[in-house]
Amino acid sequence: MLSMCTQNSNQASEKSTKPNIIYILADQLRAQAVGYSGDPNADTPNLDRLAASAINFKNAVAVSPVCTPYRAALMTGRFPLSTGMFMNDLYLPSEELCMAEIFKEAGYKTGYIGKWHLDGHGRESFIPKNRRQGFEYWKALECTHDYNNSFYYANEDTTKLKWEGYDAYAQTKDAQDYIRTTSTDEQPFLLMISYGIPHFPHHTAPAELKEKYPLDSIKLRPNVPEWRQDEARKEAQGYYAHILALDLCIGNLMKTLEETGQAENTIVVFTADHGEMLGSQGEPSKEKQRPWDESIRVPFLISYPAIYGKEGYEVNAPINTPDILPTLLSMSGVAIPKSIEGEDLTDFISNNNMEDDRAALIMSVYPFAGYHEGIPYRGIRTARYTYVRNQDQPWLMYDNLKDPYQMENLVNNLNYRDIQSKLDETLQAKLKERGDMFLPKEQYLSIWGYEVNTERGHEIPYKNYETKVQSPGFKNN
Repeated sequence: MLSMCTQNSNQASEKSTKPNIIYILADQLRAQAVGYSGDPNADTPNLDRLAASAINFKNAVAVSPVCTPYRAALMTGRFPLSTGMFMNDLYLPSEELCMAEIFKEAGYKTGYIGKWHLDGHGRESFIPKNRRQGFEYWKALECTHDYNNSFYYANEDTTKLKWEGYDAYAQTKDAQDYIRTTSTDEQPFLLMISYGIPHFPHHTAPAELKEKYPLDSIKLRPNVPEWRQDEARKEAQGYYAHILALDLCIGNLMKTLEETGQAENTIVVFTADHGEMLGSQGEPSKEKQRPWDESIRVPFLISYPAIYGKEGYEVNAPINTPDILPTLLSMSGVAIPKSIEGEDLTDFISNNNMEDDRAALIMSVYPFAGYHEGIPYRGIRTARYTYVRNQDQPWLMYDNLKDPYQMENLVNNLNYRDIQSKLDETLQAKLKERGDMFLPKEQYLSIWGYEVNTERGHEIPYKNYETKVQSPGFKNN
């Protein structure tokens, strides 16, 4: 039997070798809008540098391209219809087993800075510790996009505080301070930095950055029809300015990691919760929720130099939102709980020549305000194809290698009949696995006990924090 002294020594050694994790989450940043993806407008030297030394999942897919559903799927590793988190402004119950709780149990410090959007009690309400899903260090607000007049709550203080200036810059400074203060700790940390940018309003981006994007210099994607182009350019000016600001923040974070000697043994993830249409497919510029690539595909870089080195490479296999948590746990040597439904994709990271035809599920269960057609859908995105059904019939199908701007809908095209059939079989199998019967959207409100909220106004249209269907991922099951 080991002596107590030897046991303590081994435990300390294990703590010191576990990787730190910094999860950087942008809001409404589509995969195409960064320099390393070839966007002619994007000025992102720091992200380009990170991409050159990281694993780049080229086909990262938001399971449901809306803020709250993505964040719930990220935190739990579970799908929207398993948690009931399929609309914005819902409450993710504290009983759900979530990312920070799992890492905390494994010996990690945990911290959260920025936008939360999982509490459902009001966008400016104080969120008490028992509703923070295991995050200890806390400087966050449920939701705001008033970037130059942005508030937050710090730890247990119920006083509403204000970020100085443009909030992304102030949040980055706070994250840098957190990284510095933990640099001598034996205990590893998990820090999530959740920015509000580049989500609209776009015109509130720093003026000196907007000046770098004259309207007549902005190049739009070929799938933006002429009648949408003036609006799209106007929005794109601020969108790309926000992205440039985001890139500056990433540069400062990476510099601090290097200066503190923690870069080698830190997993850095850079991604977003969903994209933005910016006029593509004729859709309104500021919208998401759609099944097209501008909405569902997000950047996803993951760097871990101590294990994977500094030679970046690309992975074509799609990574879906519920896959992120089990993959991070596996990379960190932490056991994956049984409640998690996503897949551990470390094999794809270790061997980028693996078969790349896995399918990522995409869904819109209850489209809300802004989605003028309000079409619920279920679909899959593979490395090559997109296939989407509405409740009545196949809706969209694209060969994304031949048609990267998704301008030719191949549904019921005789030349693609066999491929469509196989894609439909794959989608149906995934829905069966998830127990998703693809019901009319109104039925899901009844199933989950959501009631129209007449007390809190439009910002919280449905209330679910008083009643919730108990699901298999609850900690007390």
